[in-house]
Amino acid sequence: MPIDGLTQATLDNGMQVILRPSRRAPVASFWIFYRVGSRNEVPGRTGVSHWVEHMLFKGTERYPRGEFDKAVARAGGVFNGMTGPDWTVYFETFPADRIELALQVESDRMANALFDPDETESERTVILSEREGSENSYFYRLHEEVQAAAYLTHSYRNPIIGWAADLHALTRDDLYRHYRTYYTANHAVAVVTGDFEPDAMLAQLQRYFGDLKPGPDAPPLRVQEPPARAERRVLLRGDDPTAYYLQVFQAPPAQHPDFFPFVVLDSVLGGAKGMGLFGGSANNRSNRLYRALVEQQLTVDVGTSFGPTLDPGLLMISATLAPEVVHRQVEDAIWREIAAVQHDGVASAEMERAIKQTRAQFAYSSESVTYEAYWLGFSQVVASLAWLDTWSEQLRAVTPDDVQRVARHYLTPDRQTVGYYIPTPEVDDDSA
Repeated sequence: MPIDGLTQATLDNGMQVILRPSRRAPVASFWIFYRVGSRNEVPGRTGVSHWVEHMLFKGTERYPRGEFDKAVARAGGVFNGMTGPDWTVYFETFPADRIELALQVESDRMANALFDPDETESERTVILSEREGSENSYFYRLHEEVQAAAYLTHSYRNPIIGWAADLHALTRDDLYRHYRTYYTANHAVAVVTGDFEPDAMLAQLQRYFGDLKPGPDAPPLRVQEPPARAERRVLLRGDDPTAYYLQVFQAPPAQHPDFFPFVVLDSVLGGAKGMGLFGGSANNRSNRLYRALVEQQLTVDVGTSFGPTLDPGLLMISATLAPEVVHRQVEDAIWREIAAVQHDGVASAEMERAIKQTRAQFAYSSESVTYEAYWLGFSQVVASLAWLDTWSEQLRAVTPDDVQRVARHYLTPDRQTVGYYIPTPEVDDDSA
């Protein structure tokens, strides 16, 4: 995604601004990223970022609850908010002549979110219900347990939604303190893409955000995950008759030199992906794990997951086992494919296909003004705009030797955490 034609500025209160006008369609998209996510949470306060994200939809004095939703509908726009491990984001996409409404709302809730005590308690119930609903899935439980086991110290081990005990214990004051610490101009990156004049938009941003006071400096994140030195295993049992498999390896962060070779390795093993919120999924059947597992009828599906993060993340390999197949068969088949890359490398034709498909998925994930704004803000938070600007170039520069090297270095037994979900057979009660 070439990022020419940008206007960048930093307001006096520290808010970063990225503008990229285009005339492709009479629409504009506004995104505001905050440099806070589950990465910034401490034990006993997990889930606070996600909960605060919810609370900023509960209204201000100017826009009471529900009023913004109505205003967006009248203006023909769409909006949403999300929390990730490294960021929280809100966005609005409108017909270009209505985009000022996004600036009005986001500046208002940056400074004036109410955090009504009754609304806070109501949202506690909503989030706990959301979590309990997810726990009905044994794959979700397996994912949560494996992720927690894969990290000894880093906050990436915690679910974004938070642990249930913390969700019960968090108070309105905890939430408000988190809001006033992180959801402030000096921790924000505002991005506007689409049909607008840069000078006029910058003046509007100054008008709506320029007088907002900066917050305190973010507490430093001093915890660093040590390199894994021991294989870790999770065995989860339950009454779901479908067996699941999950395997993760420690992987490089976005700005590490090994990141792009690892992207290609992920594509070779599990298929190319867009890697963004709106990216295409790996649906091609030429990847190695699909051929080794699904085509051999060991699993009914298989997928890998790897994406850009501020700190070292995870490569995840997941599968749903076919009937009568045991987990060790799946694990051995995966290791045969990993060993083949480590020992024999990747042929040039396979490399070219993996890179071509990854570039295509990335292009799809950044093709509209909404997707474009996401990538500009996301990249500024987890890496840099230069990282985004050179994405395709860095991907094309990956060699077969690079892929073989990172496979040998990162995909080792002592760096892995393996999870089995094992259905528990029903026991006939013959005592009656």
